[in-house]
Amino acid sequence: MVMMMLMMMMMMMMMMMMLMMMMMMMMMMMMMMMMAMAMAMPMTMTMMLLMMMIMMLIMMMMMMMMMMMMMMMMMMMMMMMMMMMMMMMMMMMMMMMMMMMMMMMMIMMTVMRMMMTMMMMREELLTLSSKRRTDVSIQSPSMYM
Repeated sequence: MVMMMLMMMMMMMMMMMMLMMMMMMMMMMMMMMMMAMAMAMPMTMTMMLLMMMIMMLIMMMMMMMMMMMMMMMMMMMMMMMMMMMMMMMMMMMMMMMMMMMMMMMMIMMTVMRMMMTMMMMREELLTLSSKRRTDVSIQSPSMYM
């Protein structure tokens, strides 16, 4: 029991460390963003980066929540001291984590694709506006989506 408690403590510490590291990474990325804006990078790219940062942040939050829930469950199980139940619970949690990850990946993929299409559309519009307007008709956005 004591050993288990110690292990819990260790895990908590690890989580805190991870959180700190993530915060640091966020800071760094924000700095990079600022620099990019100062250097007058194309706006689409900066926006893309910003979106990615936000997504990452949300993902981290979700993961942390999940971890905390797992910890709570584990504690409960230890109070009960039902090994079998604990195993089952762990399996369930793992499944849930996997599901969450999958969902996040899907969302990120869709967002990325949307952004890419937006950029393409922008480029095409720019090129079209620079060309002669007699024979070209601007394509509808629905074709890309």
